Amino acid sequence: MHIKHILLVVVFFLLIPIDAEAQCAMCRAVLESESSGKAAEGINNGIVYLMAVPYVLVAGLFYFIYKKMRP
Repeated sequence: MHIKHILLVVVFFLLIPIDAEAQCAMCRAVLESESSGKAAEGINNGIVYLMAVPYVLVAGLFYFIYKKMRP
């Protein structure tokens, strides 16, 4: 039952959106020259999605391994 609480907390924190403000130097220079800011927002969202997917896949893999190992 303790593991369920930990898993619930981890999933909760994974679902909280976090604004990221980091880009590479070239991307930042190109995006700062744009006036509307829509491309910058799209690039930031893409970076967050690309970063989150491997963590979700690994967490799912460990969950299924945990379920298989239980009696």
